[in-house]
Amino acid sequence: MSSEKFEDLEDDFKVILDELRRAVDDRIPRASGEQKRSAVRSAEKRMEEGQGILNLMDEESQSAPPQYRKQLGNRLRGYKRDFSRIRQSLTQASGGRDELLASPGGFGRQSQTDRIERDQRDRLLQGTQALSRASDSVARSHQISAQTDEIGIEILGELDEQRETLLRAKDRVADTDQDLSRSRKLLNGIARRVMTNKLIMVCVILIELGIIGGVAYYRFH
Repeated sequence: MSSEKFEDLEDDFKVILDELRRAVDDRIPRASGEQKRSAVRSAEKRMEEGQGILNLMDEESQSAPPQYRKQLGNRLRGYKRDFSRIRQSLTQASGGRDELLASPGGFGRQSQTDRIERDQRDRLLQGTQALSRASDSVARSHQISAQTDEIGIEILGELDEQRETLLRAKDRVADTDQDLSRSRKLLNGIARRVMTNKLIMVCVILIELGIIGGVAYYRFH
């Protein structure tokens, strides 16, 4: 398992994402007045919780082992895209209904408190969008760093293989030197034996010549 905590956060985020989809697609468009504003406020709270979970998932993906960072980063970027679309849909759904409530032909004019709440909500959404963009930038930076780490690890592996190859070549050269040294010793021994045999043969020949000369001398005198 690459990151148990990341997967736990992922499960929690999926629950929030499903709730927000139902709120944006069904509850908020169908509601009106105070019921609608309550649904929007509830969705905004879930958006804050979702953003917090995304931030924690981002931290977990960055602290994961290098071989898992790319996979977790890809999953996290997909969730951020889904979350951004939900945020935009929430802004559109709540904004459209607020305009309807504020129009003369709607259900009534929006109160000053509602306008303040909407302004605060818009600023909050803008802040979360800016935070999301910053998180994406940080995630990309960490992804580049992870890729650099992987390239560095591969280069170190190749250098280690080359080092082993050079060590094996050095060992083979050392073995060759030993073989040559033994061959030289053997050839020197053979040469010494050949010279010894030649000297013995010369001595034997001289002795034989001496004997033959002595025999001839005694025979003819």
